[in-house]
Amino acid sequence: MKISQKGLYALQAMMMLARHHNQGAIRIRDVAYEEELPEKFLELILLELKNARMVESVRGAKGGYQLRRPPSEIRLSEIIRLIDGPLAPFGDADQLRSLIDRDAAHRALYQVFLDVRDAAAKILESTSIADIANPSPSPRQKRRQKKNEASILPMVVHGNVNRTDR
Repeated sequence: MKISQKGLYALQAMMMLARHHNQGAIRIRDVAYEEELPEKFLELILLELKNARMVESVRGAKGGYQLRRPPSEIRLSEIIRLIDGPLAPFGDADQLRSLIDRDAAHRALYQVFLDVRDAAAKILESTSIADIANPSPSPRQKRRQKKNEASILPMVVHGNVNRTDR
């Protein structure tokens, strides 16, 4: 299974919408900025997610996109399948089962691929956007935080930290 850049962007956008689920619609520009995604590409992705009824758009001054269902009801597997297709390295599970039945010489190889597909599918189907959309800082916020932390260093005098509370 390989997740495309488009699939990764879709997952990131859905995570951001999940973090702001109870705040109403979020503008595409805000999603793009917070997740550091290209805005024009994000528009196409959100349109695809809208057509699949995972998100809905809201018009007007307070418009934007929001999740159509609670984040706990949206599985990673459905987003990945929508954007990138089947989870298996060679088509879908039925196609792999057919290869296992037809190609005796390579049956063990196809069975391994089916087992990998089944394990990946199980994880992705049991993981919701809510499970991974914790309110951790965005990459932009992390950089700002690191920059601020780097500028605050304790003063060291003769190998000891100089403390004013002694």
